[in-house]
Amino acid sequence: MSLYPIKIIISTVCALIAFAGNSVLCRIALGQNLIDAASFTNIRLLSGIVTLMLIVLVKKKHILTQSKGSWLASCMLFVYAIAFSYGYISLDTGVGALILFGSVQITLIFVNVTSGNKLHYSEWLGLSTAFVGFVYLIFPSLTSPTISGMAIMALSGVAWAFYTLLGRSSQNPLSDTAYNFLRTLPFILFMFLLSFKSTTISQEGIVLAVLSGALASGIGYVIWYIALNELSISQAGVVQLFVPVIAAIGGVLFAQEQITLRLFISSVLVLGGILIVILGKSYCMKQALNEK
Repeated sequence: MSLYPIKIIISTVCALIAFAGNSVLCRIALGQNLIDAASFTNIRLLSGIVTLMLIVLVKKKHILTQSKGSWLASCMLFVYAIAFSYGYISLDTGVGALILFGSVQITLIFVNVTSGNKLHYSEWLGLSTAFVGFVYLIFPSLTSPTISGMAIMALSGVAWAFYTLLGRSSQNPLSDTAYNFLRTLPFILFMFLLSFKSTTISQEGIVLAVLSGALASGIGYVIWYIALNELSISQAGVVQLFVPVIAAIGGVLFAQEQITLRLFISSVLVLGGILIVILGKSYCMKQALNEK
């Protein structure tokens, strides 16, 4: 195996660990009331801005073409981040990650369908299975505050899906990610003005938010953009299915959470259904080529 595929594999694995790390860090901070959701998001994004811009300044002389992201990507980044934080107020790490990345994959599939690609019967089967898994997961919580957390986390997943789609055309992952983060400053200011009266901050909460922003988000998203250059939409979808598993394990190890039977069954249905969709599409494409 050449060094280039190894680079992509390492980049992808590191990105997935970073994604799961965000879930664990956010859940610890908010689940233990160490910081409020708005402050966690603001500090997380500010930490990402500082870290990424410093790296850009250091490497500026070595960058031949310096693209600067887009306002649309920045909006998607902020919506993802703020919804992510508020979602984790009431959700366990594994449940939140399952809803987040399940929503990501369903959104990617929906975009694919609306682009003119018809679904095969196996893909409909997979979507139906995933939907049943979501219903099974949320059904006991339909009359509790948790349902709002699930809805907010689903919104976060939709925003992250579009951020992922925008990232596939990135020619300079470091620069694009840095400027996407930088453009969130107006949103951060607005959120601060909106929520400063109800701010709750502790030293531990600040540390967790900084770790989430500087490492798991800032550097993690650069690595993800690097991997996206060589991953198809289907591949990007498949590999992200591992994040809820990693996050659930992290929740057990670092947040003293338990993996319930309901979460396990839901995970099998949701992730298995999405996998059926992706594998079914790949099979149909191969069959079509063979017929030609």
